[in-house]
Formats: sequence, structure tokens, C-alpha cells
Amino acid sequence: MTAKYLKSWLFVIFALFLFADISAKESASLPTINVAELPVEARKTLVLIRSNGPFPYEKDGAVFGNREGLLPKQKRGYYHEFTVKTKGARNRGARRIVTGGEPTVSHDLYYTDDHYATFKRIKE
Repeated sequence: MTAKYLKSWLFVIFALFLFADISAKESASLPTINVAELPVEARKTLVLIRSNGPFPYEKDGAVFGNREGLLPKQKRGYYHEFTVKTKGARNRGARRIVTGGEPTVSHDLYYTDDHYATFKRIKE
């Protein structure tokens, strides 16, 4: 019985390492952008995220579903989206910052300027 128990635990540990490796590769495959390289409006949005608002758009902070599958796979509710103001846009525009986990302290940050067609991982 002990050998069976040990085999089960080894399988679980192996599966966790395999998943962590796949998740790290998904994240590593995205291009990166330094905070200083972000547009001024995106840096302002980051400040608002860190201070928990107030946000200019009602949908800021809404759950981002990652339906495109471009970000590392996580449980629903992990990602949240925030609008980056676009000069001259009559609506929210195409630019967003997506955070993973708790937005005010997250280091899992992504920027899109084409409404989720592509993402860059934000490096702080």
C-alpha cells in the first residue's frame, strides 16, 4: 500500500511540474514591454489600478475571460481588464491592461493596443 501511495504522489508532483512548465512557456512566449515604454495613458491606468481607482469607465475591473487563449490558462475570474484611454476615441477604444490575480498588487500584467488580438507582458 505504501508503494501505491508513493506512486500516486509522484504522479501528482510530476503533473504539477509539467503544468508549471507549460504555463511558464506560454507566458514567456509573449513579447514584453517595459513600463517606461508604455504610452502615457497606459502608465496612468497602471497608477489607477495600483490605487484601486477611481476608474473612468464602468467596465474597468471586469473579469477578462481570455477567450482568445493568448494569455496563460487560468481559472475564470483570475484576469481583469482596464481601459487605457485613447485620444480622440468616442468609445473605450482598443487599448487595455489586463491583470492577473489581485489587480492592486499583481505582477501578472499584460498590455494590448489592438483589442485583445495581441498582448505584451508588462515588465516592471
